[in-house]
Amino acid sequence: MASNVEAGKGKVVCVTGASGFIASWLVKLLLLRGYSVIGTVRDPNDSRKTEHLMRLEGAKERLKVTKANLLEEGSFDSAVEGCDGVFHTASLVALGVRDPQTEIIDPAIKGTLKVLESCKKSPTVKRVILTSSMAAVLCNGRPLNPDVIVDETWFSDPDICKEYGEWTGYVLSKTLAEEAAWKFAKENNIDLVTINPSNVIGPLLQPTLNGSSAAISVLFNGAQTFPNHTFGWLNVKDVANAHKAFENLSASGRYCLAESVKHYSEIIKILHELYPMLQLPNKCADDKPFNPTYQVSKKKAKTLGIEFISLEVSSREVVESLKEKKFIDF
Repeated sequence: MASNVEAGKGKVVCVTGASGFIASWLVKLLLLRGYSVIGTVRDPNDSRKTEHLMRLEGAKERLKVTKANLLEEGSFDSAVEGCDGVFHTASLVALGVRDPQTEIIDPAIKGTLKVLESCKKSPTVKRVILTSSMAAVLCNGRPLNPDVIVDETWFSDPDICKEYGEWTGYVLSKTLAEEAAWKFAKENNIDLVTINPSNVIGPLLQPTLNGSSAAISVLFNGAQTFPNHTFGWLNVKDVANAHKAFENLSASGRYCLAESVKHYSEIIKILHELYPMLQLPNKCADDKPFNPTYQVSKKKAKTLGIEFISLEVSSREVVESLKEKKFIDF
């Protein structure tokens, strides 16, 4: 969503969970494109949630931060009333919770439905963009290998999601929330588009540490091993840019996003080349074969005009940002 002040002039949009990693970049780009933005946060009095947003260019004139909670009935009604579009990015990412159903899964599903319920009540809302995840795409038991190309026709299977150990709550929440959103949108004639990013890295606008950035910071903070995981990776700016599906009349359905798919060992290699003087873990957390890589189709993402930022650039950006915000120290 490159800067073009005319694009959003006179239009009002709502961004839920506006203080998050992806949402903060989305708010920044919407303001640069001339939109008036209503950003929802759970606690507008918490300066860690609002200060960085109010410093954005255009924020003083065209950003209003308001209170809304995914668990409260009708909480989003006033935020989306009169809006041209709604970007639902609010979501919980938490590992190691005691009760994934209550702490992550229920809030994700119920919260998404509450936002859509509010959109249904507002006749001005033309399109809703849901920030989903590749977690709602990949977890279906289909074998993955370097020749496999994953695309928008893949859907995660809730039963398979239950086999993902500490990730179960997250992958289930994303899968079931997106499933519920499509069902509700169809039944209520809501124009819905979903953005399904992989692991998102890049510069942080918010002062707090988000999950995917923490996964990088831990490698610099004394980790002895790296995980035996393979993920798609991409830059937060490309994810924000993909939300211009809102402006593209022919945009529809889902958009899978990944610049490249790498095992953690390859991420370590990239980081080591960027910062050769540093000690990084050189041993995998288990001695099982490395989780295989696969491909994610870029065909549909390219129709939104996205030219992905390279993983090397994204890696440097996230490390420099973590350093600047003192989450890592070297």
